[in-house]
Amino acid sequence: MKKISILFLIATFFLGIMPAQAQLKGFSIGPYVEGALPVGDFGDAYKSGIGAGLGADVKIPFTKLGVTASVGYMHFEGKDGNPIKFNAIPIRAGLKYRFSLVYAKLEAGVANITDDGGSAFIISPGLGVRILGLDIQAKYESWSKDKVSNGFVGLKASYNF
Repeated sequence: MKKISILFLIATFFLGIMPAQAQLKGFSIGPYVEGALPVGDFGDAYKSGIGAGLGADVKIPFTKLGVTASVGYMHFEGKDGNPIKFNAIPIRAGLKYRFSLVYAKLEAGVANITDDGGSAFIISPGLGVRILGLDIQAKYESWSKDKVSNGFVGLKASYNF
């Protein structure tokens, strides 16, 4: 019985220390998937969008700040007889402020639109929660091109190693 108690105590110790060390990592990278619900005129022309990509997160030592970066692919189907599809490669970078498990994020970047060869400026504020490697974020993203802004509300899920 004493051996089982000691083994249980050791296992509990290691299970408790592994999550603590995972939260203290300074750099993480991993894949993400996201869903997007277009709003305004963009929502009138396109259905919900989907996307995937790769993101990175670097904590700035001794602060609650972090630097983020991501590159991905987004796809929107045309709505109600609009046969035009909208595809883009968004490249974003930004800052993240951690309150604890919850964080606020502001990213900016460029979306290279594959259909017409143009690009759009991205601005994207968001709120999220990260527990160990799992990161869930709610965000609004605005893409501006030729003095026209298109936006969507999104939900992004990632797993960081």
